[in-house]
Amino acid sequence: MASNLWSQEQFSCSVCLELLKDPVTIPCGHSYCMGCIKNCWDQTDHTGVYSCPQCRETFTPRPVLRRNTMLAEVVEKLKKTGLNPPHAQSYAGPGDVPCDFCTGRKFKALKSCSTCLASYCETPVKPHYEGAAFKRHKLINAIGNLEQKICAEHQKVLEVFCRTDQTCICLLCTQDEHKSHDTVSAKKERTGKQKQLGETQTEIQQRIQERLKEVEELKLAVESLKRSACIEIKESKKIFTELIRSIEKIHTEFIELIGANEKASVNQAEGRMKKLEQEIAELRRRNAELKQLSETEDHIHFLQNFQSICATPEAGDLPSVTVNTDIFFGAVRKAVSEVKYHIEDFCKGELVKINARVNEVAVYSLQAPEPRNRAEFLKYSCQLTLDPNTAHRKLCLSEENRKVTWRRETQPYPDHADRFVCLPQVLCREGLCRTRCYWEIERSGTLAEIGVTYKGISRKGGDVSCLLGYNDKSWSLDCSCSSYTAWHNNNHTAITAPCSPRIGVYLDFNAGTLSFYGVSDTMTLLHRFQTTFTEPLYPGLFVFSDSSVTICQLN
Repeated sequence: MASNLWSQEQFSCSVCLELLKDPVTIPCGHSYCMGCIKNCWDQTDHTGVYSCPQCRETFTPRPVLRRNTMLAEVVEKLKKTGLNPPHAQSYAGPGDVPCDFCTGRKFKALKSCSTCLASYCETPVKPHYEGAAFKRHKLINAIGNLEQKICAEHQKVLEVFCRTDQTCICLLCTQDEHKSHDTVSAKKERTGKQKQLGETQTEIQQRIQERLKEVEELKLAVESLKRSACIEIKESKKIFTELIRSIEKIHTEFIELIGANEKASVNQAEGRMKKLEQEIAELRRRNAELKQLSETEDHIHFLQNFQSICATPEAGDLPSVTVNTDIFFGAVRKAVSEVKYHIEDFCKGELVKINARVNEVAVYSLQAPEPRNRAEFLKYSCQLTLDPNTAHRKLCLSEENRKVTWRRETQPYPDHADRFVCLPQVLCREGLCRTRCYWEIERSGTLAEIGVTYKGISRKGGDVSCLLGYNDKSWSLDCSCSSYTAWHNNNHTAITAPCSPRIGVYLDFNAGTLSFYGVSDTMTLLHRFQTTFTEPLYPGLFVFSDSSVTICQLN
């Protein structure tokens, strides 16, 4: 055995602790299996520095590995002479069961004895095969933690399973505290459990395949999304470039218009100024003649020329020209500003439509799973308050506008465009368009409807087309004392379910689902609408005949 130990230490790989396979010798002189040292160095490729696992000497660049043929021949000869049997001389590594008989560095055990409660490598285990004293000992494949396989009370091997207590016991236990229990052999119980294990493995493998398929679908969707996004960015850039060019063209035409108007006005004003200057020059000439005549001392000359010189010159009939830059350019500036505001408002409105359309055709929705219990629903709870401006005059609001009660007396609400005139309905202030929202309604009395609606629902009509759920703008759940009915667009679905005084409403706006639940110890799904929501939704209530409804505080 000493010679075996010597050969194992001399010709074993310090990485896998086995005899060298395809041995290679690196520059520092140490030898390894080619596969072992290659795997070690592959893990440090990113650093560019390679070291010996034993002496830690480093090499740069990575040494070329070549098979050491002489060492390989020596190892082969050792194997043929039986000097180092591969199983008996394998040292115990991580996850292996060590031999309890070996001292120092332990070999890997091949068998465990449930009688001796010990594990042995090849040489120490031989007496169990050859000695008469060990004939009744039970050998099994090597296992660790043998003490856990022994009954703590009777110090016997655990070989029976108690189904009553779901625990492993020894034979003596079946005659003692487990005497009246349902017990079977560990092997028989293992057979049943093995079948169950196989079913679980099959289910897990199926789920793995489903998830792998989903991953592939996601990858394809992401790639498709990236390609589409690139195309859309390119096309939108082209469209916006053309739009900018159009605006620049309008800007140029506008500047030309202002310039032409300026030129015409200036030419008109300059023509008027020229005529005025000519008239001024003529008047100045006549004034000089009059002055000269008035200063002459010759009376005869004065009288002879007085008639012709003193005649009042005719005034030129020139058109009036008024240049008011404030009025002209102020009006222009106002018109340009209005164009700017119209464009901005239009763009904002169109951007909202674009966002809604993008959300409708989303490639893939990466959302959390549907809530399964009330605690999960409460994560999406929202605060709602009733809007007095929408309340019918037979409805009285209280408890900080969270409770509504039908009254025979008319309430003194002022006129308002949003108020329901003929039907006892009221809406909440809050428009919901978040991804997920949840609220609960507590009701009492004979009749109430719980629902949501777009803001554009009719408020004035007296027929049922204004009622929640009776048009294409709203969805509702009709709650009476004994039944439920789901309504949308005047179509209804009767629901068979136990009546609950508390109703949970769950809205997933992006997914297009509106769900109603009966709330008790469990969440009972009453009805789910599936559609595409295009506008914010306003929770609403229909309350009649001395009934009342309260929006519950969940936080």
